[in-house]
Amino acid sequence: MLALAALPLGVRVRVLEPDPAAPARLCAEHLHAPYTDPAGLVALAECDAVTLEFENVPVEALAALEGRVPVRPGGGVLARSKHRALEKEALREAGAATAPFVRLDTEADLPGALAQVGGQGLLKTSELGYDGKGQARVSTEAELSAAWTELGQVPCVLEGLVPFERELSLAVARSPQGEVAFGPLVENVHRRGILRTSVFPAQGPAGAEVRARELARAVAEHWNLEGLLTLEFFQLPDGELVVNEVAPRVHNSGHLTQDGGGLSQFEAQVRAVLDLPLTSWQPLHPCAMVNVVGVAGDQGGPLTPDWAAIDALEGTRVHLYHKAWRAGRKLGHVNLVTPDEAALRARLARLEALIP
Repeated sequence: MLALAALPLGVRVRVLEPDPAAPARLCAEHLHAPYTDPAGLVALAECDAVTLEFENVPVEALAALEGRVPVRPGGGVLARSKHRALEKEALREAGAATAPFVRLDTEADLPGALAQVGGQGLLKTSELGYDGKGQARVSTEAELSAAWTELGQVPCVLEGLVPFERELSLAVARSPQGEVAFGPLVENVHRRGILRTSVFPAQGPAGAEVRARELARAVAEHWNLEGLLTLEFFQLPDGELVVNEVAPRVHNSGHLTQDGGGLSQFEAQVRAVLDLPLTSWQPLHPCAMVNVVGVAGDQGGPLTPDWAAIDALEGTRVHLYHKAWRAGRKLGHVNLVTPDEAALRARLARLEALIP
């Protein structure tokens, strides 16, 4: 989707990706090799700039490109955002609040950790966990010990539970010249640890978007961001925002910007990375997104969305990723655009009923 956004700007894209069936091969030059492949990195170094599509890229690959081609965001931002403990520490240094947390690097760190975060929490692997993977909810010392073993006794973060009213997200883009622009404040709902729906405009107290932008700007500038960064927030009952996670890239919750009438998050990242003029990319119309995730039926086979009914629902647009079906895998999304918020909420309920 980044490559598709780049093409109308006269930009061609190369993608270094070890998966032979990488969806980007359909609209970009696919360098089929490991992320650390020397020849592949040489080919990337011939580009005008290099950017990221997800966090699970070896920091060593970006380090090999430093000084040869602009890497946006750089290795420092990636190192922070792919490691939960480093991320939370860096967020606090930038002035953003986070959930209470304790680093658990060895088994010796477990005793007393649960009490430090309020008596119950989420144990998460420090790296590689996303979409609900690599985490477990714990409320006793025995559960914490068992979860630590189940997760492989790797470095983890124990996060205290936050009594939030809703989940929100907002993206910020920053150019190499320091120009800053923002995406919309989006309201999110998760199912089984995976994003289910995103809605714009978000419900919430007055001032939430202003505060979200203040925090996003502070993080972007403190981290010296070049590129695009998405912040996920918990909105507390008193209206305050706590940063849950950060992604140094376009984010699933921003997919609705593809069809909302304004700039898309994908074009925003391309523009920031190539130092093209930036503008905020808030949609012009109320819009929503529903994820299409692989869901297995009672017999183990895939449950299929009602595509005919989805197409017949006014305001929908389907985006499929050309990925093989697998339970729990994001296979696509459906965007919904309506003339007003009331119609959006009503049609979103109907759309959700059509997607397992």
